[in-house]
Amino acid sequence: MSSSDILYSKITSAQDFKNRIVMAPMTRSRATEDHIPTPIMAAYYGERASAGLLITEGTSPSPNGVGYARIPGIYNDQQIDAWRAVTKAVHANGGKIFLQIMHTGRVSHPDNMPNDAKIVAPSAIAPENTKMWVDGKGELEIPIPNEMTSSDIEQVIEEFVQAAQNAIAADFDGVEIHGANGYLLEQFFNPASNKREDEYGGSVENRSKVILEIAKRTVAAIGADRVGVRLSPNGAMNDVGPWESQKQDFEYLVSQFNSLNLLYLHLLDHQAMGANPLPDDIRASLQSKFDGINILCGGYDKSTAIKDLTNEKADMIAFGRPFVANPDLVERFKQDADLNEVDQDTLYTPGKEGYLDYPKMEPIS
Repeated sequence: MSSSDILYSKITSAQDFKNRIVMAPMTRSRATEDHIPTPIMAAYYGERASAGLLITEGTSPSPNGVGYARIPGIYNDQQIDAWRAVTKAVHANGGKIFLQIMHTGRVSHPDNMPNDAKIVAPSAIAPENTKMWVDGKGELEIPIPNEMTSSDIEQVIEEFVQAAQNAIAADFDGVEIHGANGYLLEQFFNPASNKREDEYGGSVENRSKVILEIAKRTVAAIGADRVGVRLSPNGAMNDVGPWESQKQDFEYLVSQFNSLNLLYLHLLDHQAMGANPLPDDIRASLQSKFDGINILCGGYDKSTAIKDLTNEKADMIAFGRPFVANPDLVERFKQDADLNEVDQDTLYTPGKEGYLDYPKMEPIS
């Protein structure tokens, strides 16, 4: 096998993947105002089914979790039915697709949410220097969230589990639990955003309870071979950054995930977004404690992906923005073809522009 061929080699595991290329989860804001997936989303994901695994944009398990404009949910029948068109398109093109379950927590604005929803978080602390886009109003200040009660916490755990079951009902191949990027589950895990003094705050064991209970119950509900998790150690997004004991804390968390036999661990490096890099010792330590598939994400191109796969730093590599602009990214990699550039102005706008209009390569005659 040549060094470049490693990208296209199969992964044989509890779920087999046809290559080692992952389409990373990326918010695109193409759902309706009521957070229902749209037909253009089916076309978008279907075009990218040549990836070994597609992971959807963050999808809310409840009205309380839809903090952004036009992100999808999976908490009602209309949403489940609409997602079936997406999974059908991907499967028809030979792909596999996981739904990323994401609750935004305090990273939210009430004008993006149903009237009866509320912004919740482990502690009543708003993220600093963070604003939220609201259609028709622009970027607005994020209000202080409601500190969650024990009842609220139990409810959100059950919402994640139900969302996973809904995903399977919509014919997804599995789910990714989003524990990264400063959203609700990382808000519990990070001591800067979690100032609780009850059983969900303080020690790493307490701060890990919510995400671990979600993982445990999700595995019981749909099977460990259908569950992955995403983390962003040393990340700096949505006012959640590194802390002194982060290495030991993440080691504890990953060891607990490993005991649940999760399918994969997806580690995100925020360096490409201007943050400090994921330290190699943390990456290596976490991967050594996890026996499943290890996915790395963050600023990769073809050459750096091949390098890290060859050096056994990962089993699969996730690509984000290259997949936005190149629906045929896998074929472009195979042919060493030039890549389309991303139009930054249309990343989150509604409609087909900047979504379905990126050109594919001309067929080879």
